[in-house]
Amino acid sequence: MVRFGIGYDVHRLVEGRKLILGNVEIDHHLGLLGHSDADVLIHAIIDAMLGAAGLGDIGQHFPDSDQKYKDINSAKLLISAKNLLDEQGYKIGNIDTIIIAQKPKLSPHIKKIRQRLAEILNVNENFINVKAKTEEGLGFTGSEEGIAAYAIVGISQIFNSAF
Repeated sequence: MVRFGIGYDVHRLVEGRKLILGNVEIDHHLGLLGHSDADVLIHAIIDAMLGAAGLGDIGQHFPDSDQKYKDINSAKLLISAKNLLDEQGYKIGNIDTIIIAQKPKLSPHIKKIRQRLAEILNVNENFINVKAKTEEGLGFTGSEEGIAAYAIVGISQIFNSAF
């Protein structure tokens, strides 16, 4: 059985925070504001993974009202979400993502982001695709107020032949 999930996240850009995307620190004068490290890409991937498995969303599993998630590295949340999938007998087939940001230019960072996500999830880098788009100056991302990310994840059920 193959299942798919869609994820979306957005965070405001502010001064005094690091810009983390896909667990990679990007040199920029603004960073993303959030309860955790505000990694919109990882948050969108987590929502897509959980959605594909019918396991709710990131807020149900890692609520921003819980202080143990304050300033947490989102890679830790991604590992926890993958463990939830593993426990349910699912494996990741592929991940396709889009980061929407006017600035900074993200194309020089895409390869490193893909490598880092593959490492965190323990999957082949070819299973992960990351695209970056601007919105030609339109909307909140175009005016550099925030960054958004979309993800779709395909998972498959692992059947135990002992049954």
